[in-house]
Formats: sequence, C-alpha cells, structure tokens
Amino acid sequence: MSIDITLPDGSIRNFDTPVTGYQIAESIGPRLLKDAICIEINNTFKDLSYEVSENNNVRIVTNKDLDALHILRHSSAHILAQAVLNLYPDAQFGVGPSIENGFYYDFLFTAPLKENDLSNIEKEMQRIAKSSQDFIRTEVSKKEALKLFKNQDLKKELIETAESDEGVGSESVSLYTNDKFIDLCMGPHLPNTKLLKHFKLTKISGAYWRGDESNVQLQRIYGTSWFSKEDLNTYLTQQEEAEKRDHRKLGNELDLFTSSEELGSGNFLWKPKGAILRDVIESYSKKAHMNNGYSLVNTPHIGKSILWETSGHLDHYSENMYPPISHEENNETYYLKPMNCPFHILVYKSDLHSYKELPLRYFEFGSVYRYEKTGVLHGLLRLRGFTQDDAHIFCTTDQINDEVKTLLAFSVKLLGSYGLTDIEADLSTKPKKYIGSDADWDNATNSLKQSLTELDVPFQTAEGEGAFYGPKIDLHAKDAIGRRWQLSTIQIDFAQPDNFNIEYVNADNKKARPVMIHRALLGSVERFTAVLLEHYAGNLPGWLSPNQVDILTIGKVDEYANKLVQDLSSYRTSLDDRNTRLGEKIHNSEKSKTPIQIIIGEKDVENNTMALNIFGQDNAKDIDYKEALKIITNALKEPEFSLDG
Repeated sequence: MSIDITLPDGSIRNFDTPVTGYQIAESIGPRLLKDAICIEINNTFKDLSYEVSENNNVRIVTNKDLDALHILRHSSAHILAQAVLNLYPDAQFGVGPSIENGFYYDFLFTAPLKENDLSNIEKEMQRIAKSSQDFIRTEVSKKEALKLFKNQDLKKELIETAESDEGVGSESVSLYTNDKFIDLCMGPHLPNTKLLKHFKLTKISGAYWRGDESNVQLQRIYGTSWFSKEDLNTYLTQQEEAEKRDHRKLGNELDLFTSSEELGSGNFLWKPKGAILRDVIESYSKKAHMNNGYSLVNTPHIGKSILWETSGHLDHYSENMYPPISHEENNETYYLKPMNCPFHILVYKSDLHSYKELPLRYFEFGSVYRYEKTGVLHGLLRLRGFTQDDAHIFCTTDQINDEVKTLLAFSVKLLGSYGLTDIEADLSTKPKKYIGSDADWDNATNSLKQSLTELDVPFQTAEGEGAFYGPKIDLHAKDAIGRRWQLSTIQIDFAQPDNFNIEYVNADNKKARPVMIHRALLGSVERFTAVLLEHYAGNLPGWLSPNQVDILTIGKVDEYANKLVQDLSSYRTSLDDRNTRLGEKIHNSEKSKTPIQIIIGEKDVENNTMALNIFGQDNAKDIDYKEALKIITNALKEPEFSLDG
C-alpha cells in the first residue's frame, strides 16, 4: 500500500500504511506537531488521531488558525459539562456548541444555578484542564449509547431524534470520552485538555430545550476561550466596554425607544427623539437610493396565502411566520409578511417589461413580522417586528456582473457614510441541494467574487453555505471596539422568477426570464440604529444626532438667544434659558449627548460672540457670531454621497 498526502503548498508525502494526523505533522517537523490542533481533509475537520487510508489533500490546523478557535471552544464546552456533572451529579446536560467568541452548554439543575456559582465551576474546569486528559472518539450502537446515558433524559432524546451532524447516525452514535466523562459529539476536539488554558465563564441565561418554547426551560452557561492570555484579556476588556455601549442602556438614557408588556416581546415603540434619529437614517438612505437609479415602492403588511404558497415561504419558513388571518365574511386567508420580496415581484409583474428597461431597481423601507423564539430576542438587534431597507433588482443574466459590482460599491459607500468603514465579507457558495443550472451558479458566484476582489473588500468563502436559490454576499462591519456586525446581504435568486413566472421581452422580441437580486443594506433600521449607538457609544455624529445644538444661557440674553435660535432653525436646536446654574445646564446637555453646546452670556451680547463646546474638540470662547455659525454648519454637515471616487 502506498498513500500520497498532498499538503497545501503542493508538496507530497508518501506513506506505506494508513497514517494519522499526528504522524503527518511529525513528518513535517516537531514544531508543527507541537502546535497542531486537528487536520482538514477535503474541507472536513478531523481529530489528529484520525487515520488517512487513501490519497488525500491534508492541511494541519494549528493554534494560529482561526478554524482552531472553533475546536478550542467546542472542547471547552465539553469540559464545562464535565465540571458541572462533577459538582452537580444530578444535573441533566443537553447540548454545548461553540459560538462566535465563545461557547455554551445547556443544563437542567435540581435547584437553579446562581451567577456566583460560576467561579466554582470555572475552578473545576481548570483542574480538569491541568489533569491532561485525552479526548478520545469512539462509535457505539444506539442501544449501547442509550445504556450509557440511561440517567440523562436529554441525551436519550438526542440519541433517538438527532441528526448525523450531531453525532447520531442511522445505526451508530459518535462519542467523545475524557477521563470518565462521555458526551455525544461528531468532533473534532483538541488532542488533550492541557491545551485549554485561557478561558472564562461569563454568564447564565435561560434557554428552552432545542429552542422550543413548549419544552422545558434549561439554564445556559456561557463562556469564552482563547489560545493566549493576551487574547482572553483583550476580549474581556472589549466586553466591559461593550456593556457600557449597550444600545438598550443608551436608548433608555437618551430617551429614544421603549417597550412594554402590553406591546409584547420583540417589539419597540419609538419616542420623539428616537423617531427623529430613525427618520434621519431613513431619509439619508432613501435620498442616496433615489439619486442612484432606484425606484421607490410601497407595499402592504399582509398578503393572501396564495402569495406565500407561490414564494415557498409556507413550505420553508412557516415556523417563523405569524398565524394566518381570516374573516368569517369570506374564505380568504392572509398572512403578515415576513419578507418584502413577493410584493416587489408583484410590482414587477404589474407591467410588461422590455430588456431596454432592465435593470429595474425597486426600493422600500418595508416593515416585516417574524415570530422569533423568545430566547433569541435581544433589544433592537433581534425583533419580531422590524423595518428592512429592502431592494430588489431585476436584470438579465448578462447584467449580473455589472449590477453586483455597482450594488456592492453602493453598499460599502453608504455604510461608510454612517461611519462604518471597516468592511469585510462572507461569500456563500452553492450548497448540496440547489436549483438552477451549474452554469448560472458559476456565473453568479464568479460575479460576486470578482466584485469583492475589484473593490478590494476582504472576504472569506463559506463553501456550500449559499441559499438553495443562489449564492450570496454578507457584509460585516467592525465597530469602534472591534466587534463584527453582519449588516448587508446581497443574494442572487434563480428561484423566485420561476416561482412567479416573471418575464421580460428580449432583443429578439421573445419572452425571457430575468434574474432577481435581493439586497438589504442596513439589515433593518432597528438593528442598524443599535449598531450605530454602540459604535459611537451614543455620541452620534452631529448630522445624525436627534438634538444637534443646545443653547445654554447665562443672565439676561433673551433677545440674543432667540435670534440665535432663528439663525439655527435649519438644525435641531434646543434652548435652555432656565434660571438655574450653568453647570446643571451643561450636565444635562452632556447627559443627552448633544454634539454642540453654545454658551452665551451678557458679555457675548455686548461683543456679538459665543462659546462653543463641540464633542471631540477643544472648547472655544469668544467666537465671533458669524464665524461660529460657519463652524456649526461645517460640524453638522451631512456627508455627501457619491459613487464616484
């Protein structure tokens, strides 16, 4: 037997017998073996102990690879469960995946766990990690697995109902053991617990078993795990800063939005200042769209069931839709819209279109309604009712390249106008199950990839993660403290034009099928507002701020103050002429995070001057009236939007 292992650099290593990941790493060098975490074979990750028995492409994943963090955190979740069961033997344990920046595990305790219990669990995790336990994978029959977990009802349910990617096959079950602890898992895992050195348990929350509100509520323990102490400390510091920037806290402090039990979970009311902020965000975006080839449309909140049957939402998305609406006067059934797409298609279908009209770009701030699980709701970031800045482009196949490039440039530029300039992307490609021809998919995917490359947008490819109807780009923006927020989505769709049988007349005077491109740029107005608040820590740029200027008076300056209010009437200005201390007025203005404070006293009236306090700049006194107005105008200037340059 001869086995050729092809490495990422193209070099080939030959082995006479099946070879493990350990042996491959060792053959390359002792340093690589020391740093090795797992191996990647044809886009699939395997333990270092995995035997390669035929010719294959193999990559050694080390602790320097981003992919290794997923393995580290998944392994951290396992020792969390191990620690909990050591300390609470009667606990039931559910599932524990890795997530962005960390991991969690769900448990059912006989008595609820408290936050101060986390320190003891963390100490036990540290003991386990230092005891140098190997992670060992085995496979057993379902019958044997049920015996092993006879006292764990949640695990028994998983064995009976889980999918193969959760470690449960049709006949066998994949298990991982370290010391006496056993868990269901497909892996892979770290070779040994000693590699787990830098972790921290962060919080406890509630979570329904398998995300179903009809199931028992469990306690979810969250944690984070890193390969270096420096990375862990950086992350924890970032989280401390993130708490200060929490949009829910800022929204309350700045009097922007509110919710109530009467309104229901996952919905918010916008108070006057919040409504102003929302309007500014929407108006700027709307103007940018209409000046760049988009047509504004407006669609209703409900649609007949036949619409959602045609679109496929009732078949593939019904669990996230609200129940049907019907009336005793007729037999028609309606649904609250979870998406705007079918309505824009109906707008397109209302007229016969020529190829000369394409591309057609429809744009709408459309409110949608999705029944999200209670456990995933989170302020303005995850809602049940929200407004998407939805655009749908109808174009020919030949227009895809240019249209995607223009669309991507527009998206990056507009996000930058709001101050989100650090943009990167995920490119999701053809999944195993898809519709449309391979040629269409290749063309669409190459268009997306080419556009990202030409516009110099950093991206990583998510192989097989595209929707069944087309590939997509997800744009992520990094905020001021380095967090990555998913905002814009660009999707190419081959399915809906077929579903709705939409057409255009081509140059040969024949009917042809257009391509549909979906795009939500801000994601939703609500989520985008939350991101902006956290990015700026509530100190919004002057042009965005609900209140742009506070005029604070000292002494008898009524006439002068009123003239200033009049001269600043094009801006959102407040006058504080109360008979109270200046320090209190300044404090109130700073608390509301108004970007510009003007202070005027009797001396300013005599000299035709004022004092200016502009956020982020040195305070200035005795500024000439006209000069001050110029400074204010410049500070509050709306950013110009242009795709040129």
